[in-house]
Amino acid sequence: MSVGLNDTGIPPEVMADLEEAARYATSGVRDAEVMRTAAETMDRLREEIRPKHGVLDIGVPAIRQLRDG
Repeated sequence: MSVGLNDTGIPPEVMADLEEAARYATSGVRDAEVMRTAAETMDRLREEIRPKHGVLDIGVPAIRQLRDG
């Protein structure tokens, strides 16, 4: 196992963010600042990924596979 990774292979800081997002999602609380920060992070990551890998259209094929498989 790599240093800094848990048994899922997800870095601890990413797992903490996922757990916090799950708590918000299940609580029904809508925090405008948290939502703004998340949107900024997603926008930044998308712009970093696009030049390296192009447009990654994985959603539709994944959903079709789940539905049809």
